[in-house]
Amino acid sequence: MIRSVLDGLYLLAGYLAGLFLILIFLLMMSLSLGREVGINIPAGDDFAAWSMAAMAFLGLAHTFKSGELIRVGLILERWPTGARRIVEILCLLIGTAVIGYFAWYAVQMTYDSWRFNDISQGVVAVPLWIPQLGYSSGLVILAIAFLDELVHVLAGHPPRYEKPPAATPEEVVERAIESGI
Repeated sequence: MIRSVLDGLYLLAGYLAGLFLILIFLLMMSLSLGREVGINIPAGDDFAAWSMAAMAFLGLAHTFKSGELIRVGLILERWPTGARRIVEILCLLIGTAVIGYFAWYAVQMTYDSWRFNDISQGVVAVPLWIPQLGYSSGLVILAIAFLDELVHVLAGHPPRYEKPPAATPEEVVERAIESGI
């Protein structure tokens, strides 16, 4: 039950990141085309920037759980299994602490923006807590993902984000194509 809820949360965050990517595309195309025909989109650059931040941070947890986040797997693969497990746990502990720290203060910043009624400085006055929600919620979901993975590895299981090594050269090529390299 909890596993499906957490996996659904990571997937939802990934879909939201994808929606923000589409929104960025639409905004940038509208801004470009608008310049050609003399139509100005007020604060379009601000909305695109906020969408980029939301996309980047909301996509982190899904990327991490999918095994697509940049890691130092090449170094870890060379170590014996016992040492690799210890280093993996240490990395997850440090990652959980660092992401938890950033998530805590991101939520605090968003809450303070709401509490003090901070308004954007652009052409369109937008309460700042609204665009900050993408940033802070993305970090909270990433902190949950790190904690989830830490508990999983501490229970003696291999990390879920670690993909098995490619068995054939064709599989290496397929993985490179899938990841966009």
